[in-house]
Amino acid sequence: MGMKFLPTIKISDYNYNLPQHRIAQFPLSERDKSKLLIYKNHQISEDIFKNISGYLPHSGLLIYNETKVIQARLNFTKESGAAIEIFCLEPVAPTRETQLAFQQKEQVVWKCLVGNSKKWKSGSLIKELIYKGEVVQLTANRVEQLQGHSLIEFRWKPQNLTFSEILTEAGIIPLPPYMKRRSEDSDKIRYQTVYANAEGSVAAPTAGLHFTNDVIQSLKRKQITIEEVTLHIGAGTFKPVSTDEISDHEMHTEKIVVNRSVIQQVLDKLDEKIIVVGTTTTRTLESLYWHGVKLIVDGSRQEYLDIQQWDPYDPKYNKGISVEDSFERILQLMDQKKISEIHGQTRLMIVPGYQYRIPDIMITNFHMPKSTLLLLVSAFIGDGWKDAYNYAMNNDFRFLSYGDSCLFFKQ
Repeated sequence: MGMKFLPTIKISDYNYNLPQHRIAQFPLSERDKSKLLIYKNHQISEDIFKNISGYLPHSGLLIYNETKVIQARLNFTKESGAAIEIFCLEPVAPTRETQLAFQQKEQVVWKCLVGNSKKWKSGSLIKELIYKGEVVQLTANRVEQLQGHSLIEFRWKPQNLTFSEILTEAGIIPLPPYMKRRSEDSDKIRYQTVYANAEGSVAAPTAGLHFTNDVIQSLKRKQITIEEVTLHIGAGTFKPVSTDEISDHEMHTEKIVVNRSVIQQVLDKLDEKIIVVGTTTTRTLESLYWHGVKLIVDGSRQEYLDIQQWDPYDPKYNKGISVEDSFERILQLMDQKKISEIHGQTRLMIVPGYQYRIPDIMITNFHMPKSTLLLLVSAFIGDGWKDAYNYAMNNDFRFLSYGDSCLFFKQ
């Protein structure tokens, strides 16, 4: 659907040479000492992240993603000695609602990736550990093997523990595949933002990793309002675009939750500057806009947000509806349904040529060559991304998740 409206974009135009040694393997000892590249009016300058509030406008609105990375990797050893790794992606039963899934007791079923899968033909995998002085036994059974993933049922004793407690004790923080090292205890702290709150991601919203309580206080001193959204980041975020035409790329689905106060604040601050922390916050807010548009155009009362990859490019929806009209429609629906949060999922793919509705300023890290995240950045600052990345390469910036930061002003 909608392919004929798509811009023709070749992913090869969004490639750059990233040597392995430029990918940060560890974070800096202090979060806010990372370098900050500032790109504004086609001019590039640099500073350290600690001073970011000096570059941000007074009394704007800053929105970040408060998702929390889960210790999603579970290592089991079979009696034969074979090591099997199970990587939890998202809950399936008894609930698909992420927050509720972590509070489950006794058993859950999750969609997972299985490492060394061919060595696990049948039977249960068992892992024992000590938690608060008692023996915990975790059992995994493969319920179904599907294309590219498996459904795994976990059961545990004692049954009064929540799945959140089980993962926290038994699991390992899932570092990105380009970090060529094992996860360490320090990653449990450093691969989380200081404001992480809602469990559910298998990758960190990395633009937020530079924030400290000091930085947040410096924003408040400038009367910048701070709001949070939740987008749970899936493993698909690391999937490079492997087709030359981006119209052939299959975008992954991610779950989001947005509180009423965010929608209200955006409406109140439309005349000020809206600052988004990270590509995930950006996709959440833009998806919210399209949700309102779909409510208006389809005349629906569907409170569950469900944005498909190419919805924004479809002339049916791409009608120039204002942010005010879109967000007012969502608030109206929330009042009718007496709900305080919008829940949903998005596959929104932002590519060059996309017209941003919400953010004026974006804080983000440096992204992988040929990634959907680089396309999103390019849609925001145009070909300026090449100048920014060249500057970073020539000035000793560190790349990717544990790397340095960018502050981009919409061109």
